[in-house]
Amino acid sequence: MPIQIVRNDITKIKCDAIVNAANSSLLGGGGVDGAIHRAAGEKLLKECRTLGGCKTGDAKITKGYNLPCKYVIHTVGPVWNGGKFQEEEQLISCYRNSLSLAKQYKCESVAFPLISSGVYGYPKEQALYIAMNEISKFLLNNEMLVYIVVYDKDSFRISKKLIDDITEYIDECYIEAHYVGRSTRLTTYPLDECRPCASPQSSMMRDLSDVIGSIDESFSEMLLRKIDEKGMTDSQCYKKANIDRKLFSKIRSNPNYKPSKTTAIAFAIALELSLDETRDLLLKAGYALSHSNKFDIIIEFFIKRKEYNIFRINEALFEFDQVLLGQ
Repeated sequence: MPIQIVRNDITKIKCDAIVNAANSSLLGGGGVDGAIHRAAGEKLLKECRTLGGCKTGDAKITKGYNLPCKYVIHTVGPVWNGGKFQEEEQLISCYRNSLSLAKQYKCESVAFPLISSGVYGYPKEQALYIAMNEISKFLLNNEMLVYIVVYDKDSFRISKKLIDDITEYIDECYIEAHYVGRSTRLTTYPLDECRPCASPQSSMMRDLSDVIGSIDESFSEMLLRKIDEKGMTDSQCYKKANIDRKLFSKIRSNPNYKPSKTTAIAFAIALELSLDETRDLLLKAGYALSHSNKFDIIIEFFIKRKEYNIFRINEALFEFDQVLLGQ
């Protein structure tokens, strides 16, 4: 199942487990920790008192009580001290141990905050990279829906250079789409070069015949062919595409299945298709890439750079308030 990035209050997420960025006492605190304790009620604090605290990088589990989840997984993230005191290893351990507990308790869905990126001072871009990397590695071998929950955009930030590069590319493409086309002029020909044209009806019938004759494989058939050509398994492809297994099954079982545009692009990214190949795959589903659409320009930006990490692309789409891939 995919990673979903949502802007919400984690205490309101309906899932099997939410992850609490706790302090080592597990007795509540500020930020996400305090909000979870307040929403869960006094019984959560009572159970936490029986756990004997938690070391940095470790994780422990309790019931969810008044929260809309079965469990709360408490993990203690590292305080940022310049990155010289094993902060990265400890943060990686938070995600691995939390996901391991979720799997042990048969959770089908789990929601994470961006651990340590608040008052603990872990640089947001690095914290985001670790979160996405560890969760995506886990999902390659496990079926689980994982939410990354952010309260506002400032808590979820990609690098300024990448933002600037994408912004510049968007501006260039918008200029190309909206101004270059306006400078073109209608070409006229002398009368003696004109030839009689066919009747409108016969022309239309010939065009229709050409269109029907050009129909070959469907989107589903082309997708499955590309998976085979790339030497991938089905599961490798739909997981790289951040697509749910059930949705992929529908596509595989129905040769005429029409996916959403974001789903079609997600598969193009997973298959690491070139820009021309991506356009071909989209055409099979009835879509195209346009320089009048910010979402399309961002997708083109990454494909031209041969950057096919769908989670990295989703981070950029989130930054520019665009719909995300594979969700």
